Amino acid sequence: MSVDVDALIRKSVSARIQEKGLPVPVLTAETRVLGGDLPIDSLDLATVLIELQVELGRDPFADGFIEFRTIGELAALYRKSLG
Repeated sequence: MSVDVDALIRKSVSARIQEKGLPVPVLTAETRVLGGDLPIDSLDLATVLIELQVELGRDPFADGFIEFRTIGELAALYRKSLG
């Protein structure tokens, strides 16, 4: 089974932005998750991470936090955890 991790992340992030009634910007691998590019906060990001964990059955952060800044870096962490 091939999973499009990038699409799952974009879908979840888009949902968080839409819940705020804001327009969803174009989301690319280079889009910064926190700190300016997106109108989401750390609680929104936590929700995204939980949704990904449930959907993919993996938690790349199980052994501790791994730093990431962009959607692409987050997707890479999940792809690595999927093996």
